[in-house]
Amino acid sequence: MRVSLVTSVGRADRPNEDFVGAVPGAVVLLDGAGIPGAESLCSHGVAWYTHRLGGALLGHLSRGDEPDLAAILATAIGAIAAEHGDTCDIADPSSPQATVAMVRAGQGRLDWLLLADSFLVLDQVDAGPLVITDDREMTARRECATPLAGIAQDTPEYDQVRALCVTALRARRNQPGGYWIAKDDPRAAREAVTGSRRIAGLNGVALLSNGASRIVSPYGRTDWPGVLDLLRASGPAGVIARVRQVEAQTTGGADARSPDDATVAHCTHLPR
Repeated sequence: MRVSLVTSVGRADRPNEDFVGAVPGAVVLLDGAGIPGAESLCSHGVAWYTHRLGGALLGHLSRGDEPDLAAILATAIGAIAAEHGDTCDIADPSSPQATVAMVRAGQGRLDWLLLADSFLVLDQVDAGPLVITDDREMTARRECATPLAGIAQDTPEYDQVRALCVTALRARRNQPGGYWIAKDDPRAAREAVTGSRRIAGLNGVALLSNGASRIVSPYGRTDWPGVLDLLRASGPAGVIARVRQVEAQTTGGADARSPDDATVAHCTHLPR
């Protein structure tokens, strides 16, 4: 399997909270959640968490001693929680956490796992791209934001209600009926979106963090077939360059967003 990896920090004054890495036959991509105020809960920080968790996942995948991706993730979450559970308030909803995307190819099959809102794009031989994500956080976010409807922005009332909405969303983290993310509880791994299919029908597979997927939504500058075309032509660096270009063009506009860490992995020549 041939793997191309690129990650780009969103802000020069902050560490990259994404992680991407590969071992023979497997790729791991994590998107760390940088939550304001988390420094008081964990002295290590989000970047430390994503790199420790990503490294643990790659270690298990390289050994090939566990066939179940969810079990690998559960073991890794538990191990990293044990590393800083005595010194940090890891049970707080705002403590370091990360989305997880994993793929593993072997014996003619591709297995995958997604936890929270990263993206997996299967480049199918005889059909368009199959896009897989875990949209439960977005669903919870929309539901928790309902009280903001009709309230004017940049007003004290809006700020007060928004703070309540944020608290409500965080309370749904790793809870039934809410959404799941890698943090301190290994049981979250069993809630991941998983799947498997034969490699024979695939040209390749791409993994994108939320910061890289912006090129499709919300920016709408291409679609998922366009992302695959860009990957074939320019690789992961081409996708991220387009994201940064759009961010620069939309500064101060309706689509303006703070630059986010962006990471892409593109896997081709899958073992058949």
